[in-house]
Amino acid sequence: MTSTITFLGAAGTVTGSCYLVEHDGQRLLVDCGMFQGPKTLKELNYRPFPFRPEDIGAVLLTHAHIDHSGLLPKLITAGYRGRIVTTEATRDLLTYMLPDSGYIQETEVKHLNQRLHRRGGAPVQPIYTKQDAERSLDRIDAIAFHDWFDVLPGIRARYWPAGHILGAASIELELTGPGKPTHLLFSGDLGAAAECLHTPPEAPSGLDYLIVESTYGDRRRDVVDAAGRRLKLAAEVQAALDRGGNLIIPAFAIERTQELLFDIGQLIRDGVLGKVQVFLDSPLAVHATEVFRKHIAELGAATGTPNPFDGSNIRFVGTIEESKKLNTISSGAIIMAASGMCDAGRIRHHLMASLWRPECTVLLVGYQAAGTLGRLLRDGASSVRIMGEEIRVRARIRDIDVYSAHADQAELLSWITAREPISKAILLTHGEPTATAGLASLLTAQPHPGRPQVLCPGIGSSLALATAKLSPPKELPIEGALQADWHNLQAGFLLDLANTLRQAANDQARHDLLRRLAGALHGQR
Repeated sequence: MTSTITFLGAAGTVTGSCYLVEHDGQRLLVDCGMFQGPKTLKELNYRPFPFRPEDIGAVLLTHAHIDHSGLLPKLITAGYRGRIVTTEATRDLLTYMLPDSGYIQETEVKHLNQRLHRRGGAPVQPIYTKQDAERSLDRIDAIAFHDWFDVLPGIRARYWPAGHILGAASIELELTGPGKPTHLLFSGDLGAAAECLHTPPEAPSGLDYLIVESTYGDRRRDVVDAAGRRLKLAAEVQAALDRGGNLIIPAFAIERTQELLFDIGQLIRDGVLGKVQVFLDSPLAVHATEVFRKHIAELGAATGTPNPFDGSNIRFVGTIEESKKLNTISSGAIIMAASGMCDAGRIRHHLMASLWRPECTVLLVGYQAAGTLGRLLRDGASSVRIMGEEIRVRARIRDIDVYSAHADQAELLSWITAREPISKAILLTHGEPTATAGLASLLTAQPHPGRPQVLCPGIGSSLALATAKLSPPKELPIEGALQADWHNLQAGFLLDLANTLRQAANDQARHDLLRRLAGALHGQR
């Protein structure tokens, strides 16, 4: 009997979570996520699946984030005929998230095709449309935590709370056949201890294989509880408003936004902050907040707070016209908008209106993937390009990681240790190479009774469950895409060139520089 796991995403990189489990002729996917980050990485979303979608018998989904769920409509349009199993809260979030993803793709492709048409290029198609996403929603089944259910012949599963976002789960699989069953646990994304909207993650011990995320595998945050986190936020908000401008917060629409709304509201209720105006400018985040209200009984500290995400000073922005009006506010406002890594959505317009203003502040509150605009800002870029326009960065850029939805290194180590003994292997996924290597080094340097080998798969690696042998990646499509790719380098070069030309002594110096560059370019042809 042949049983394998093939790592098709979130291996050597953070996004694109997708694992193909094969057992006794049955095939299932754990997650079917979208690659996010540099353009080179996102181009993988357009490739055909490395399997026949019609051969997949089931999809088990850990949670609603697009890097775990975003290719589900593509999978269905490509021929997948089965069901998608997840938790009730995740299903409710996907009702809004998947159509929003399709709409964003349609909109971005429309703008791209306009540019391609002017250049004489061939048009491109979106990965899927809003309508494709809406059609996929009736394929989703909800399952309760802790209950075993049959997935396919010889395979059953149960879901455990992961504490990452509303509805997030770790997935336990039991593969049966001749001899002793094999037990696998996919961690999904694990929540941080400081999160106030969820209880700590749960999961079983005594496994054969543990597949665990390593997003913050090389990083330890300051130990802080929910109250301490609010005080850190209060200090950042007050310092930003004292500068006389607005505070711009790029925030993920799911979980991060609701935590910020809850904490800012609590700071106002406690009298720590004055009646500052707060604007939530994200239709998806507004809809997601409705889902959070529906599942209020699952939200930890917020459960006992009446209307935890609302307040007379909190406004939910709906239309594009209302969004544009926000940029006429010169000072004293907190504007939250998606996306959290600044790569899409309305946040780009607010950054264009604020980055050049030294009195404004941009507060980064979550993970910033390599090559994203958020990472460029966090790393101190003096100029950036947004929607083709050069923007000088004069605003104050701040970064606090106490709002991360991911467990840090210490929390990951504690969670892994609680799952032991693990008989066959621990596999580290969902992390950039330095983060994964950091956690692997810690696990192997601190031997623990019952701790097996630690493996770091790449995209295309396959694990034979009978032997615990991991094959090397079949290909490296993400090579060179985990840091700044050529698209980032091109944008940076054009910004540097423009600055150098502006600062040149005279037109002759500019002419000479351009001639030398043109000569170098022609010499490469």
